[in-house]
Amino acid sequence: MFGLTKEELLVLKKLNTPRKVQDFLNKISINFEEDGDTCLSPRCVLRERRAHCVEGAMLAALALRVHGQRPLVLDLSATKEDQDHVVALFKKKGCWGAISKTNHAMLRYREPVYRTIRELVMSYFHEYFLDSGKKTLRRYSLPVDLARFDKLNWMTNEQEVWFVPEYLVGARHYKVVSKKQARRLRKADPLEVDAGKLVEW
Repeated sequence: MFGLTKEELLVLKKLNTPRKVQDFLNKISINFEEDGDTCLSPRCVLRERRAHCVEGAMLAALALRVHGQRPLVLDLSATKEDQDHVVALFKKKGCWGAISKTNHAMLRYREPVYRTIRELVMSYFHEYFLDSGKKTLRRYSLPVDLARFDKLNWMTNEQEVWFVPEYLVGARHYKVVSKKQARRLRKADPLEVDAGKLVEW
């Protein structure tokens, strides 16, 4: 199935709910990219047991696909001084949820209780800030089906799969706030900033 080995399928078939996928991602270490930037395929993530947000989202999307769901991801786009974040999407009883690989206490898993993609995205807004307290989430993409990259072997490629994040960056994005609203945003409280510095790895 999908060019995966028996061993890989055995792991992924056990991850038969979004909750189990999230728990699995939490158990593998964060990819600190100590030897330079990476964009590992799900196969490489399974082998190396490390991932950053895009790599984790792709693995989550593959796990969902093995169980009959579409492999959907979404890009959260920040201001220039902050980093984007990518999550895998799933839907249950008409509502959206998200699976997320992050090293921080914020920007994590979302329960499937959001009726629209924008509702889901806005659940990340107040937690998306810099150490200065500036709130930085500005845009989001619509769901991207990773099946569009099947011919490029995104699931099992032994090479870097940069074509996925490159596509996400170039995909059409929608504003979270207007320029006027952005200028009026209150900074996160110092307590929130301190909580945001909590890391898992």
